[in-house]
Amino acid sequence: MSAGFAALLVALIVLAAIAFGPDARAWLRRRARRRPTAARPLYDPGRERRAERRAQELLRSVVGEESFEMYRRLGFIRVRGQGGYGYLLYPHRPVIAFDEESGDLLNEYCVRFPDESEPLNGNRLPDSDDVLAKWMALHGDERRLIEDANMHLPGRQVDPGQVRRDLRRLREWERGRQGAAMDRVAR
Repeated sequence: MSAGFAALLVALIVLAAIAFGPDARAWLRRRARRRPTAARPLYDPGRERRAERRAQELLRSVVGEESFEMYRRLGFIRVRGQGGYGYLLYPHRPVIAFDEESGDLLNEYCVRFPDESEPLNGNRLPDSDDVLAKWMALHGDERRLIEDANMHLPGRQVDPGQVRRDLRRLREWERGRQGAAMDRVAR
């Protein structure tokens, strides 16, 4: 093989690597994603549903039947705080503070409780676990949660109109439960 031919061959290999390198690397990445490995299990579509069912069972056992029923029916839990404040706990949304007496919206507190148990599956908690984490943080140390959270005025992430509708739904739900309880006592 002559020196000129060898130089030409090296130049062609370098040009091919420059021209096709990014495509070849992308092809290798796609191929690696399709091939399951021991470190990365196959995707399980039922995993999230099973995790949410377990999270709901835990939520029910911790917050009690009434609060769990509120969450199941309304999509949030109300927690009564100190000083006449109340909080609405939605899954994966800020904690909404409101005045219990007037219903005025006060603040949004952005808190996050990531799931770091299985990083390959993401770090988002099941909805019910996220609500439970907020509930536990408020009951454990309300002041610390509020001080550590990023605080915003109402409307930054959650529509204030929706929160007001949710507060009306909450009052109606509570009146309905009180009426049913009075009917049971009257019988």
